Amino acid sequence: MASTRVLDSRDTVLPVFEQFREELDDHNDRRERLIKSSRDVTNLSKKVIFLLHRIVTDDAGEFDDKIGRHAAARAKGKFREIQSLFAAMCPELAGERFARYQRNVSPGLQEYIEALSFAHYLEHKSLISYDQVQQSLCDHDGIPYFPLPLEDYLLGLSDLTGELMRFAIASISRRGGRQKASDVCSFVRACKADFERLTPYYRELRKKQHVTAQSLEKIEDAAYAVAVRTSEFDLPPEMLDDLVAQAVSHAADHSGFGDEPRRKRARNAEYGDLDDDL
Repeated sequence: MASTRVLDSRDTVLPVFEQFREELDDHNDRRERLIKSSRDVTNLSKKVIFLLHRIVTDDAGEFDDKIGRHAAARAKGKFREIQSLFAAMCPELAGERFARYQRNVSPGLQEYIEALSFAHYLEHKSLISYDQVQQSLCDHDGIPYFPLPLEDYLLGLSDLTGELMRFAIASISRRGGRQKASDVCSFVRACKADFERLTPYYRELRKKQHVTAQSLEKIEDAAYAVAVRTSEFDLPPEMLDDLVAQAVSHAADHSGFGDEPRRKRARNAEYGDLDDDL
C-alpha cells in the first residue's frame, strides 16, 4: 500500500518538474536569441557611426550643412536593416516578456539610439526626441515593436556626446569648421546641463555624465587652442586653416583628444574592422 502511494505521488510530481524544465529551456533559448540579435544591432549601429564619421571627415570640400544631410541620407539604408532586426525581436518581447528581457536588448538599443541621434544631429542640428526614436521602432501601422525605456533613450543620447566630440575636433581645422566646432561645443554643454537634472534618477546616467564632461572639456580645449593660435597671426584663410590643423594635431598629441573610456575603446576595437564592409 505504501509503495502504491509513493508511485502515485511520483507520477503527480514528475509532470510538474517536466513543465518547469520546458519553461527554463524556453527562457534560456529566448534569452540567447535576444542577446545575439542585440549584438547584431550593435554591430550595424557601429557601422552607421563609422560611415557618418567617414563621410563628414573625408570630404575634401568646405564643411557645410549639405555634407551632414548627405551623410544622414547615406545611413538610412543601414537604419532600415537595424529596424528589421528589432521587428524580428517583437514576438520574443510581446507583453510582459519585455520587462523580463529588457536587459538583454538594452546594449544594442542604446547603440542604435546613439547612431540615430548622431545622424539626426548632422541633418537637423538638434537632439532627437523620445517620440521620434519610438516612431522609428514601429511597424507600418504605427504599432511599436516594444515600449522604448526612458533610461535607454537617455543613455543612448549620453553616448552621442562622445561622437560629437570626435566630429567637432575632426571638423575644427576645415574651412568653416571652427564655427561648427563652436556650435557643437554649445550643444554638448546644453546636453550635459539637461542630463544633470536626471542623474539622481538613473545611476548609469550619472556615470556617463563624467564621460560627457571629459568630451566637453576636450572640445573646449581644442577651441581655445585654435582661438589663441589664430589671434597671433594675420594670415589668408588658406594659410590660417593649415596653421589651425597643425595646432589641433599638436594639442591632440599632448592633451589626449579623442581618448575614450577603457570599455568603449575595447568595444570599438572589437568592431573596428566592420566599416570596411560598408
